[in-house]
Amino acid sequence: MPRIAVIEDDPTTSAQLSGWIRAARPELVVDQHFDRDSAEAALSRERYDLVVLDIELGRERNAGVALINEINKQGLGTPVLVVSAMPAAIYRSIMKALDAWDYLQKTTFDEAEFVETFLDILRTAKLREPAGKATPKLADDSLLLDPLKQRSAMWRGQRINLPLTAQRILATLHARAGEVVSYEELFDVVKSGRNRDNVRKHVATIRDAFRDVDPAFDGIENIPMRGFRWSGS
Repeated sequence: MPRIAVIEDDPTTSAQLSGWIRAARPELVVDQHFDRDSAEAALSRERYDLVVLDIELGRERNAGVALINEINKQGLGTPVLVVSAMPAAIYRSIMKALDAWDYLQKTTFDEAEFVETFLDILRTAKLREPAGKATPKLADDSLLLDPLKQRSAMWRGQRINLPLTAQRILATLHARAGEVVSYEELFDVVKSGRNRDNVRKHVATIRDAFRDVDPAFDGIENIPMRGFRWSGS
């Protein structure tokens, strides 16, 4: 039976998130933990399919960071969805560097977005390749990308930190290198906000992530009124 951990110190928020999960997938077992100690004990005892956690637990400002590190040490590849009041503009990249799969800022999302994000991560995690299998290499030797693993995107030997949706868009563009991928085709990749402005924001995120490690990166072409094309330059 798939098992989910919700690690959140506020009882109301914990009940809300757990309720959304149970309503969306009644067959899931949802364990609620309200402090770092009980969460650590559960993580060492249970094999969770997905962990939803807050960064601050009680008076511990970075308890969630410590828990993510513990999860990573287990080497099981357990996906983590961070739900926190901390500003996403600052903390999303920090959580990505810690191998969290996605980040949602409290008060900025509704039930539909949470459930879609949660189910998207759960589906993706089930499709992961067996441990130990080499990361697949696509057509361009400069880019190594496994869209099923957040931490595997590499550009010329340097890691690229991307949210899950942005990584899927990148994989779609790269798999069709040299071709124009239309906005309508990319709508099937984004998890919410299926409109051109949202797609453009995701592409901008991808470009910024590449330019963080390669300021000269110009490998995604904007094709006016049509979509985008990966050139890999």
